[in-house]
Amino acid sequence: GNGNRTAVLNIVMQLRKCAGHPYLFPGIEDRTLDPLGEHLVENCGKMVLLDKLLLRLKERGHRVLLFTQMTRILDILEDYMHMRGFQYCRIDGNTTYEDREERIDSYNKPDSEKFLFLLSTRAGGLGINL
Repeated sequence: GNGNRTAVLNIVMQLRKCAGHPYLFPGIEDRTLDPLGEHLVENCGKMVLLDKLLLRLKERGHRVLLFTQMTRILDILEDYMHMRGFQYCRIDGNTTYEDREERIDSYNKPDSEKFLFLLSTRAGGLGINL
């Protein structure tokens, strides 16, 4: 019945969180550590790989669009952007139309210092030209 479907959907969401970052689970992040410390990268294999990739891309003068379905992953990635000193823009489903336009223009302007654009897939499908 409906109870089984809900249970399966909950399990799927938990598995998606496992594949995203361990800090998506309550109580996992050690709050005694610097919130922008290396543990943010070191505790997640996906972040270790992303860190290596982004550092190399930045070094070579590339710019990056990074999409995710979970806005909580965007929150973690924002901490990472601050940790590495990367300039970035973010839009998600809660971003107002005016803020969206301003951030897109900021990223697209000639000689923009913005290295990375963080987008939720929900916000990304709404006629963005990057």
